[in-house]
Amino acid sequence: MTSTRSTATRRRALLSASAVGLLAVTTACSSVDSGGGGGAGGGTTEGGSGTLAELQESGTITVGFAGEEPYSFQDDGGELTGAAVALNEAIYGELGIDTVEGTLTEWNSLIPGLNADRFDSISAGMSILPDRCEQAAFSEPEIMYTTAFLVPEGNPDGLDDWQSAVDAGVTLAVMGGAIEAGYAEDTGVETIQVGSPQDGLDAVVAGRADAFALTGISLRALAERSDAAVEATEAFVAVIDGVPQIGAGATVFRQADTELLDAYNEKLAEIVSDPQQYEDVLGPFGFTEAERPVEGLTAEMLCEGDLEAIADELGPELGQDS
Repeated sequence: MTSTRSTATRRRALLSASAVGLLAVTTACSSVDSGGGGGAGGGTTEGGSGTLAELQESGTITVGFAGEEPYSFQDDGGELTGAAVALNEAIYGELGIDTVEGTLTEWNSLIPGLNADRFDSISAGMSILPDRCEQAAFSEPEIMYTTAFLVPEGNPDGLDDWQSAVDAGVTLAVMGGAIEAGYAEDTGVETIQVGSPQDGLDAVVAGRADAFALTGISLRALAERSDAAVEATEAFVAVIDGVPQIGAGATVFRQADTELLDAYNEKLAEIVSDPQQYEDVLGPFGFTEAERPVEGLTAEMLCEGDLEAIADELGPELGQDS
């Protein structure tokens, strides 16, 4: 995460060639600015009834992002990119909003900035959590958050889910403050804390840890970039005390912008329900079927925060016993 702000404005194509084929005539542009009054009437229209029309008329939407790869970030050329951005571009393009402008913002300032009309939505893969739902409106789930292990080549301890790490008695590298550190504490797994993904990889390579636990998408990217003799396991939903730790990220809107949210969700459903469309849009950033939200999971469920109830209802879809 970074707090650096940029004023460079650049245009780019909507998606990769495969996604262009998918979306036919839809194109979009991305740019990055330093903030300052980007809201498209979110605070000036009652019930959000005019925001969608205003954005369609202007052809531009401003999104807040936090510079976190692979969700939303600036590439080496300064262009706004990432899986969340690509998904936004695809959907907004279908809604007649062809230009996406980004405002780089510190993570903790994203929702306050949205509600202060500095931008029109948040494109950051933000987790749907009850306390956040009290402050803003989340789209339906876009990205499932899963866990994986970075292990030596061949996966000598046979790690394939969280319980396998418990049973094998391994020492895990975990990032301080990351959710995996909490999983380890709850299940009695021995850990060493590291400050960054690279530190976690180094701990495995040096033999100070048997594996490094982090989100599946992050570890796949880390393994692909490294020349070390490591690999990432298949991603999974961690089960702690019998409860799957289900989480998902989404695009965020002002609570008043109900019409914009509804229109976004309608187009989002078409992509999430189709594995090929989902891969076309998010695949270039390393996302796979493991990150595609399971059928039946809703923002309302996650806003309520009862993971046990979600597991009871969606057990088979999550690969768990119901």
